[in-house]
Amino acid sequence: MKTLTVVITGGGTGGHIFPGIAIAQEMIARDHQTRIVFIGTERRIDKQAMEMYGFDTRTIHCKPLKGSGLWAKLKSIGLLPVSLLESLLVLRNIKPDLVFGVGGYVTGPVLVAARLLGVPTCIHEQNSVPGMANRKIGGVVDRIFLSLPGSERFFPEEKCFLSGNPIRKDILDILAEKQSSNAPTLVVLGGSQGAHSVNRIVPPALDLIKTRLPEGFTVIHQTGVADEEDVRQEYGRIGISARVTAFFSSMKEVYSEATLVLSRAGATTLAELTALQLPMLLIPFPYAADNHQQKNAQILVDSGAAKMFLEADLTPEILSVELLSLLLSEEARHKMAKSSGALARPHAAQAIVDQALTLLRQKEA
Repeated sequence: MKTLTVVITGGGTGGHIFPGIAIAQEMIARDHQTRIVFIGTERRIDKQAMEMYGFDTRTIHCKPLKGSGLWAKLKSIGLLPVSLLESLLVLRNIKPDLVFGVGGYVTGPVLVAARLLGVPTCIHEQNSVPGMANRKIGGVVDRIFLSLPGSERFFPEEKCFLSGNPIRKDILDILAEKQSSNAPTLVVLGGSQGAHSVNRIVPPALDLIKTRLPEGFTVIHQTGVADEEDVRQEYGRIGISARVTAFFSSMKEVYSEATLVLSRAGATTLAELTALQLPMLLIPFPYAADNHQQKNAQILVDSGAAKMFLEADLTPEILSVELLSLLLSEEARHKMAKSSGALARPHAAQAIVDQALTLLRQKEA
């Protein structure tokens, strides 16, 4: 097969961008001459991720339809013809062999433009309940890759392939390199933009049990920009060793040190945690579209890989009990880690690229 040009489109959160990066890495691993171009938005999270991995990028003007007020929604609808025209112009310039959508509102106009130009198209859905963009576009793309069983009910079943959620190569490399540590480390993740309620509850919970924590215990806490300094000061006040930052530029270093993870329940984060066989405490974002984070988390809870707390019911006292129980019991953590690993699909990127290349061969035949 000739050297390929592949467009990957998506964005708005790391959960959308990172599976796209994993697919790009696998495409390039198959053929180093493969040209990858990302089409995304002007949002900061998209730019940071692309700069980190050095991929060629383009942007279009596009706004979300879901979760906006009436006036914002009308403005977004009015922008759609511009988004489509920009997408058509960008794709005609790039001349891709394949356009791959990984979720987020930017995918809609780009995939419609690809369809109008006759370019083969695929999408990947990370969550148990698909986002609006993927649901709308699922009827016209050629192939639909799913992370979780049950998602196929939202799409034409004959187009669906259960692949799992693709994970970046640098994350998967941790398994081969990770060394056990005698000093337990709690990693706190609030998602790509932080989580104020998580930031607010973790330090007080640890304060309640600080005299009983294992020797050498430390925290690595990702806060988002708004809460970074307040959380850092709070750990200093209660006397707990903590590395606090707004955003991790390298998750590889963070995951490699983790003993236990307290996190939101975005699908990409869960895929990474299960692949790395890490025990986890999950606090789903209560305002996620279609409550998909709670549904994501429930799958792990049912398998014994995680414990879940609903934000509305959680107090520092409740969280402190669960944290101490797991931090003091290596056996409990090991049991959860084993269940976590059993859910993993570490070869999702390879499976997706296999299917995408088969699709292209079929189109050429």
